[in-house]
Amino acid sequence: MNAMRTEVQSRIAVVTGAGSGIGRAVAVELLRAGWSVALAGRRPETLAETAALVPEGASLAVRTDVSQPADVAALFAAAVERFGRVDLLFNNAGTFGPGGVPVEELPYEAWRHVVDTNLNGAFLCAQAAYRQMKEQDPQGGRIINNGSISAHTPRPLSVAYTATKHALTGLTKSLSLDGRAYSIAVGQIDIGNAATDMTARMQTGALQANGEIAAEPVMDVVDVARTVRHMAELPLEANVQFATVLATAMPYVGRG
Repeated sequence: MNAMRTEVQSRIAVVTGAGSGIGRAVAVELLRAGWSVALAGRRPETLAETAALVPEGASLAVRTDVSQPADVAALFAAAVERFGRVDLLFNNAGTFGPGGVPVEELPYEAWRHVVDTNLNGAFLCAQAAYRQMKEQDPQGGRIINNGSISAHTPRPLSVAYTATKHALTGLTKSLSLDGRAYSIAVGQIDIGNAATDMTARMQTGALQANGEIAAEPVMDVVDVARTVRHMAELPLEANVQFATVLATAMPYVGRG
């Protein structure tokens, strides 16, 4: 049945965190490639700015807090009502939380906010996408989780972010396994030092494992977007399970 899917039918995406950074870059890349995209984020004004970058594109802005089950349900309902189905979820919304805070000083509320956004939000969106992809005709679709190189190797003083990104790897593997019977392909992209507002501080100085502060190289976020698009446009019979895209000279291999 999947082989009979038309080009139009196979190009409906939901992108979370679409109002800035990697989410915006991926949404723009998909829109320019002819995808229809539901743009999800907490700030309607930044979603509108993303949509305006591709005025000819078929986009739908939906104000969404991914940590809220009702918001996530409304997002997917709106996407299906507008476009008829969902073929791709780019599970991107996330937060680093308070940076540079020692474990013993991290407020529980800050820990909980990071977990609610990065892990619970990713689960809620994946669950909603899974339900839709399982029931739609033709059946199936793809979920791409935005992990991080912190899913492999932590930065200093980043316990909440690192823990959630490690957990995302388990989520990815479990969803990938459970989705096989329904033609739901699930993969993860682990990104290091894409040039966004979130990583701006790395160009001036970031704490290293030896206690020093050092500037780190960054890469163009467009290169991340192109990688996500490549993963997204594979046939469902093929899957990039894990991809790592990072600034070539950043301190990752051998970090610490």
